[in-house]
Amino acid sequence: MKNFILVLLVIISFSSHAQNWADDSKLEEVLNSSSAFGDDESPIIILEYWAKFNEANAFSDWDKVSGVQYFRVDIAKAPKYKKEHRIRMAPTIIIWRDGIEKSYKAGLDLECPVNLAELMEGIEEVREASAF
Repeated sequence: MKNFILVLLVIISFSSHAQNWADDSKLEEVLNSSSAFGDDESPIIILEYWAKFNEANAFSDWDKVSGVQYFRVDIAKAPKYKKEHRIRMAPTIIIWRDGIEKSYKAGLDLECPVNLAELMEGIEEVREASAF
């Protein structure tokens, strides 16, 4: 019984922080969806371009970010948007809303290019820039 409860707790903890993965077709749907009349408030979307070989340097504080839609994009499975967003290094994080974007790109060291405070500041900048 104790083992069952332990397994259940592990499953619940992983499901509460599940990744939303996106490939080219999912990105097409996410980035181009909006109300026909423009009367809805578009969500802020965060894309984290990711590579398996560099998963140790991925942004790790997603559980502290709320009020956004977050998608992890495997660069091997999204060649169209990798090219469109000029992704050269992973991780690269893009905050996007209504065509306005702010990017944080890894350098040659391949380390995560942004910390939590910088990401939250970028989210607020995009929110203010897209308000009208």
